[in-house]
Amino acid sequence: MSETIIALISLIALEVILGIDNIIFISILADKLPEDQRNKLRYWGIGLAMIMRLLLLAVISWILRLDQTLFTWFNIAFSGKSLILIVGGLFLLYKSTKEIYHKSEIASEETPRIPVKSSFSKLLGEVILLDLVFSVDSIITAVGMVNELWVMYTAVIVTVIIMLVASKPISDFIHKHPSFKILALCFLMMIGVSLLAEGFQFKIPKGYIYFSMAFAFLVDVIQMKTVKHK
Repeated sequence: MSETIIALISLIALEVILGIDNIIFISILADKLPEDQRNKLRYWGIGLAMIMRLLLLAVISWILRLDQTLFTWFNIAFSGKSLILIVGGLFLLYKSTKEIYHKSEIASEETPRIPVKSSFSKLLGEVILLDLVFSVDSIITAVGMVNELWVMYTAVIVTVIIMLVASKPISDFIHKHPSFKILALCFLMMIGVSLLAEGFQFKIPKGYIYFSMAFAFLVDVIQMKTVKHK
């Protein structure tokens, strides 16, 4: 029993770390909406992430087949998971690069606002696409860690509750500090590169990415405090 509890806690911790990417992406997209719509996008995005992961657990045998080789190209074996990660990595690189460009180059230009309704639908569609990519990666990781299905279900539900609680403070913090928004977008770019590399069977340890971003975050906090004191 103790081994099961340790496995559950470890899986929850890993799922929360993987879920940070999702929260940052949703928070940046939610910032484009009016204030009364932001919570709606966050709740929908994180809620759909939970539903996707629970549904994927229900068809776990199909998910495991995604890890099987579909074809080989230039001595690189591609599976269903690889293709999903490549698509997700390219999408994440495109979105983060586009957002950085808008923030740094044309932020001062007046652009026509699109209707809130169509904007919300478009942003929700983008959230769903990334939810799918992160969910497949998350479930395959969970299968590699534990064997009991109930442990996976519990970890997913607990993780989503933590993400729901953490999403608003993270979103508010990113909204109040534009420099951290650029940092978050750079973080998403790195995750996109990581997904692409993994899709091509070249794994970059995520610990390196999270450590480098934590260090950059710390430097930004110190800089912000120094500027305030001046």
